[in-house]
Amino acid sequence: VQLQASGGGSVQAGASLRLSCVVSGTRFSYSPMYWYRQPPGESRELVVASPPTGSTDYADSVQGRFTVSKGNGGKTGFLQMNSLKAEDSATYYCKTTWRGSDFWGQGTLVTVSS
Repeated sequence: VQLQASGGGSVQAGASLRLSCVVSGTRFSYSPMYWYRQPPGESRELVVASPPTGSTDYADSVQGRFTVSKGNGGKTGFLQMNSLKAEDSATYYCKTTWRGSDFWGQGTLVTVSS
């Protein structure tokens, strides 16, 4: 299983970005999709937990601003980030779990300037 995240960039506060995570070896149709972020000098935190079925959980800090979706038959996951704030600046990682093991994508950097 491999994941490839992309879509980060530098934006102004209030702007939007859409991150993508392409998965191989499984699909988000039957494996969970997680998005984490890690601000510089801080620990990694869970932003979104999206199971294959059922409801998606968002961190309070992003509730109402971030939305996950899936496309390409479950091969790609998206994190739509709206109304970005400076405190959203971080390296974002996607993760899935398959057969009891966690698989991480490489990070994609999001920088939001106020």
